[in-house]
Amino acid sequence: MAIFNTPLTTNAASIFTNVSGNTAISTVHLCNYTGNIQVANLYVVPNAAVASSGTIIYSNVSISPYNTLIMSVEKIILSTVGDSIQANCSNVGAVTATVSTIGV
Repeated sequence: MAIFNTPLTTNAASIFTNVSGNTAISTVHLCNYTGNIQVANLYVVPNAAVASSGTIIYSNVSISPYNTLIMSVEKIILSTVGDSIQANCSNVGAVTATVSTIGV
C-alpha cells in the first residue's frame, strides 16, 4: 500500500500515475482546509489522454469549509502504465488530495 499527497491547482493535474502493473485505488480524500467552500473535479485518465468531460468521475463537487470528500466505495483499477487519477479545484492550494493505492 502507498499513500500520495498532492495540493491541487485550478488546472487538472495528476494526483497519482500508474508506473507498473495493475494498481487499485482504494481511497481518494479531497480535503478543503480553508474557511470557504471549494469546488473540485476528479478524473480517471487513460495513458496519453487528457482530463476532460469524457474522463470526469466527480464534477463540480462542493466541499464545505474544513471538510473532506472521501471516495472509498468505488474501486478503480489502473492497468496500463501512464493511466492516472487527476484533479483540480477552484482555488490554488485550497484542497489537498490524498490517494491510497495497492498493487493487485
